[in-house]
Amino acid sequence: MRSYLDFEKPVAELEAKIDELRALAARGDVAIGEDVAKLETKAAKALADLYATLTPWRKTQVARHPQRPHFIDYVKGLIEDFTPLAGDRAFGEDEAVVGGLGRFRGQSVCVVGQEKGSDTQSRLKHNFGMARPEGYRKAVRLMELADRFALPVISLVDTAGAYPGIDAEERGQAEAIARSTEACLALGAPNVAVIIGEGGSGGAVAIATANKVLMLEHSIYTVASPEAAASILWRDSSRAEDAATNMKITAQDLLKFGLVDAIVPEPVGGAHRDPAAAVAATGEAVAQALGSLANLTPDEARRARADKFLAMGRR
Repeated sequence: MRSYLDFEKPVAELEAKIDELRALAARGDVAIGEDVAKLETKAAKALADLYATLTPWRKTQVARHPQRPHFIDYVKGLIEDFTPLAGDRAFGEDEAVVGGLGRFRGQSVCVVGQEKGSDTQSRLKHNFGMARPEGYRKAVRLMELADRFALPVISLVDTAGAYPGIDAEERGQAEAIARSTEACLALGAPNVAVIIGEGGSGGAVAIATANKVLMLEHSIYTVASPEAAASILWRDSSRAEDAATNMKITAQDLLKFGLVDAIVPEPVGGAHRDPAAAVAATGEAVAQALGSLANLTPDEARRARADKFLAMGRR
């Protein structure tokens, strides 16, 4: 069953009416083909109009939509023969970060990213995509393995941020994030990161410091969640909408500022409306990005990546 966001209420009412008419038609009570067609056209236009004018806060809601495709969906749709690798070889396994080896369009790659989960059980299993230090140390292990065998790295970013719990802090959360960011910068193999939902703070940067950074059209990338920023700036988390507007967290803003390299278009109504189409579009964008990096030597890949991030903020 489709889940609607608050601002999608007009579309929800139209689509509910369409379903009701289809049910009547299935019973043979009335012939309403023409009426359904008119309502479908009206609903499609209402949806397109809504998504053409999304505010930053509404984009935040779309990026967090529970039916939006997650890391596992992208791996299933894009990566053949995926073999997950577990553990950081120091403390334990963190299932908020998932990674492994596989083939992307015939090319061997390393894939790493955050998995939020799609239902209560899986969300608890993956800690809602919020990684502990061992998750980032696992990411470092995978990136170093990929570098050893000259495998491109694809990062799929979807996290509200690193886990802020006491146990994570005790095990060196900040240091683990820094080491993971350092591992991204040290890669001789090219890497491409895609913000598929939320890109939250250092928890995202830790695996998104890449030669090419892509964002889905309705994803967000931010130094802190709008709620956290509102709490810090105004001591009032209810002003999250104001924070989202002022922080410039959308793909469109970040492309303008040169902080990301490209925007991946989503289906009308967001990736959750047509996950297969969103995954396919992401695959095309990743293939183009990797193709543009294919001829770089290891030193050139490192230099290009470092220059890219050192240049940020100079515009």
